[in-house]
Amino acid sequence: MKYIVSYTKAHTHFIDIEFIAKVNKDETLVQLPAWRPGRYELGNFAKNVQKWAAFDEKGKVLSFQKTTKDCWKVQTKGVKELHIKYNYYAVDLNAGSTFLDVNQLYMNPVNCCVYIPERINEACDLEIHIPKNYKVAIGAKSAPLSEGEGLGVRFRDFHELADSPIIASATLQHNKFNCAGVDFHIWFQGECKPEWKKLTTDFKKFCNHQMEMMKKAPFDSYHFLFQILPNRMYHGVEHTTSTVCALGPGYNLMKGELYENLLGVACHELFHAWNIKTIRPIEMQPYDYTKENYSKLGYVCEGVTTYYGDYLLLRCGVFEEEQYLKTFDERLQKHFDNFGRFNMSVADSSFDSWLDGYAPGIPNRKTNIYDEGNLLAFVTDMFIRKNSKNKNSLDDVMRFLYAQANSSPVGRLGGVGYSDLDYKVAVEKFAGASFDNIFKNYINGIKDYEPLLKEAMAYIGCEIQKEPVSKFNEHALGIKVNGVEGICKVTAVFLDSVADVSGIAINDDILTINGMQVKPDASGTNFTEWCSYFGNVPLKIVFASNGIVKSANLVPKPGTYYKTIKMRKQAKVNEEQKKNFERWTGLKF
Repeated sequence: MKYIVSYTKAHTHFIDIEFIAKVNKDETLVQLPAWRPGRYELGNFAKNVQKWAAFDEKGKVLSFQKTTKDCWKVQTKGVKELHIKYNYYAVDLNAGSTFLDVNQLYMNPVNCCVYIPERINEACDLEIHIPKNYKVAIGAKSAPLSEGEGLGVRFRDFHELADSPIIASATLQHNKFNCAGVDFHIWFQGECKPEWKKLTTDFKKFCNHQMEMMKKAPFDSYHFLFQILPNRMYHGVEHTTSTVCALGPGYNLMKGELYENLLGVACHELFHAWNIKTIRPIEMQPYDYTKENYSKLGYVCEGVTTYYGDYLLLRCGVFEEEQYLKTFDERLQKHFDNFGRFNMSVADSSFDSWLDGYAPGIPNRKTNIYDEGNLLAFVTDMFIRKNSKNKNSLDDVMRFLYAQANSSPVGRLGGVGYSDLDYKVAVEKFAGASFDNIFKNYINGIKDYEPLLKEAMAYIGCEIQKEPVSKFNEHALGIKVNGVEGICKVTAVFLDSVADVSGIAINDDILTINGMQVKPDASGTNFTEWCSYFGNVPLKIVFASNGIVKSANLVPKPGTYYKTIKMRKQAKVNEEQKKNFERWTGLKF
């Protein structure tokens, strides 16, 4: 199979693709993916195809019919070579999309490359025709085309092609460094001013640390591909030999929170080369690009990776303790603010992510596999450390699963993936204790795991600290709001709060408070300030629910509802707790 990629009018965002394959069947199915790995919802990429036609080796038009939203049946009786010519509208710019304009061609082949299903494991060639002055960033090995315009790549199968994003541009900025004999490349596309010394110093630390931790890498070289946008953006997608990270705005790239985000997403996505690209759930071995790849293991695939993405930055000295705790506190906050944790387990939430993707969905229905999985990974790490008397940790579990997955193409895990029970057994192997309680009640159950978090934190001399949030309407009434086009919209209601029992619900519009009209800005400041102004007195709130105007009388309960949640060191700790903390972080208590 062969792909020829070109374009004529970059400003229209249409990429031209020709797919060529030898055939010897009366009918040939041609499939376009509906899903890309790294995203737990369908993409339905066929919606971006404008023109689609089939020809034989002599250019004769072949008849075809569409059998599903993204599959075509072509009549190929007597045809020796099938040519499919189609175009793809590439206007989205994020870490998993395909994009074309006058400045760059950015391509995720899994979005836009068709394939013949029964030949998905065959080698395939890719030719990309681009201007002569374009540089190319790609994790796979490439070579210039003979005519000098573009590049060619030979992939061992469609899976490798699908896993190999490409950025081609005249404005790519590049640097590289070496860790443990492996070349790591950093590429930036977009308006930004990389400080290479600072970048390579920090990247070397966490890359080297991951290499040392996992002992062996699933890649010979690795490429960090950064799409830098002029607006706010944070997104990353993992691949085996590369990652694409979309960040912005470019003017903040090397400072403050955005630089911390750059480090965090890069460390996270690199760890994915092991965890999910190689250590893969059984349901995703191999990938099926045509439909949902249901799995309950999101708490491992994304949760464990999220845990390590931040934790390893602390452990290798890139993050200071305060920087790490800030990231951990964000996960804690989201956990305690999400009442979906009482309705659906993190394992079931992983399975159901395919229903509504990354949107919040209906109120209080599910949990977030990244946030909840992170906290459960921390709990599991402490569980192993405590029961093995600090001989082992979650590191050992990940090394073990990687060794199993990488052992042979026909091994127990290699080629077939791992199950949730395989993960449980691995945890028990290194803890030397039963994992049943956590596995049943907290990973696959909806038991409140605040006590579990407290126990895990106490092991390293830490605790949960809570204090009322600053906004009176949140801590005293249990209402969160945002301003939407001048309307004060309710975005969250604390379960069983005075607002909840008074009949106020998510998406209601707050109209007045004690007779004062509410006209908020985007943050809802107007309503927040009126609540603070009236203080701890009964409040009459007039609101609209689905167009019906209602009123409620609320008696505030200051400090009762939404709270700021943090993990901090205990005031009094013993020597054992100090040592446990130091073994976990590598820092002095």
